[in-house]
Amino acid sequence: MRDDLRWATIPEMVTETARRLGAAEAVIDGDRRPSYAELLRDFRRVTAALLAAGIQRGQRVAIWAPNRYEWLVAALGILGAGAAMVPVNTRFKRGEVRHILERSGARVAFTVGEFLGTDYAATLSGLRPELPQLDLVVSLDRETGAADHSLESFLQLGASVGDVEIDARMDSLRGDDIADVMFTSGTTGAPKGVPMTHAQNLRQLAFAFELAGLQEGDRYLIVNPFFHMFGYKAGCLTCLRSGATIIPKAVLDVDDVFRTVEAESVSALPGPPTLYQTLLDHPDRGRFDLSSLRMASTGGADIPPDLIRRVREELGFEVITTGYGLTEAASVSSNTPDEDFTTTATTVGRLLEGLELRIADEAGIDQPPGAPGEVLVRGYSVMQGYLDDPEATAQAIDADGWLHTGDVGTLDEKGYLRIVGRKKDMFIVGGFNAYPAEIESLLLGHPAVERVAVVGMPDRRLGEVAMAFVVPAPGMDLRPEELIAWARDAMANYKVPRAVELVEDLPLNASGKVQKEVLRARAAERVRES
Repeated sequence: MRDDLRWATIPEMVTETARRLGAAEAVIDGDRRPSYAELLRDFRRVTAALLAAGIQRGQRVAIWAPNRYEWLVAALGILGAGAAMVPVNTRFKRGEVRHILERSGARVAFTVGEFLGTDYAATLSGLRPELPQLDLVVSLDRETGAADHSLESFLQLGASVGDVEIDARMDSLRGDDIADVMFTSGTTGAPKGVPMTHAQNLRQLAFAFELAGLQEGDRYLIVNPFFHMFGYKAGCLTCLRSGATIIPKAVLDVDDVFRTVEAESVSALPGPPTLYQTLLDHPDRGRFDLSSLRMASTGGADIPPDLIRRVREELGFEVITTGYGLTEAASVSSNTPDEDFTTTATTVGRLLEGLELRIADEAGIDQPPGAPGEVLVRGYSVMQGYLDDPEATAQAIDADGWLHTGDVGTLDEKGYLRIVGRKKDMFIVGGFNAYPAEIESLLLGHPAVERVAVVGMPDRRLGEVAMAFVVPAPGMDLRPEELIAWARDAMANYKVPRAVELVEDLPLNASGKVQKEVLRARAAERVRES
């Protein structure tokens, strides 16, 4: 039975899992090991406090905090109250946080004190005059700090709210109620809110559960941030659906990851390709017992086939999946665990059941296999629209219900999807369309290239040409002219970078995506100086 038919809401699903598993460990967060029964008790206390604070169904409550047990408790408590949870990127600064809270209309914000050198509670306190709808700021720490309440003092507000009232609120919720409002990364303008219902989330969970083969008792180490779909939905919610144990990490510390894998017999470790590359390159990897690792899941970037091979052979993963998704439509496609290295690395798999996908040109005409076009998606997981933004919604979803993703991809005869770039990133070289993601994928085939980003660089004769910003692999000697010569044998001439700049790192935005606009400005400056 589909999960959205089995349960009406996420709290209902979690409640059933908790009552079934009871004393089994739900979370391992440092020295704390709360059971599923304790998780159920704790999130119901948050629900009670929110009810006492006057939170009504459909209102919004934000969380601006790193991965930790209290984040999960707050999120489930918000859902139990019938409110929509609004996760806020922990890398965001004051103005970005203000935008999210203002657009969402959040009445309560859960946060922490200091993290990454910033006092989050103090930042929110300073924003209060600009956010009149923000009634309460609750610190997830023991100390109140600049917040209105510590978590414990906030929970005391709900002491007068009994189980009957909590159950009545949860029983009143429906599958088409909004469960969360996640905001886009802002790569195409100010972040936009994307509401998703309980039913949409639950139906997606079944695919993540089945494809990964997650089992009751698995230990799932989550370094992906909870504010992101990868960490919260593919991570936390999938674990709560299956009965796995969540092991959150607030920041990536490779030594700590190795120690945790060994000490806790971690079986699932999802993450971006750079995570696995970092693990493989670590000089002390051999000192740790990593034999418990079984499941890897990645995506979001082109991956060298050799990396997938090494993840399986050197890190010992039995199951490796990649996929494609976006905030506006959640997971769209995925590879299955039995794919070969090249398919797993160079495609994002086949369409998930219940969804439709087209590859269309600018005129909306479907493209033949192998021909690039915009990826269009339609189906149950596609958002109804951007939060309070009908104009942006009309630009993204056409009259026939197709979401125009802005991603450029190809479909092969077997239905495997390959993402070759973003429409806005495409540039034209002497009449030929060049897609940065495709060129980046080819350049990753060079053994000395660890990471790369390609942008269009102005050119008087051809209009634009490719420029590559390359992070060399550790210990490898790489010269720009040597890479350009290698590229001439690896790709069509119009794709070959005319310039290569070696860099220590690539500029990333708060969501970890490469800031192509920064690199385009550097490419333009290079032309002006030449």
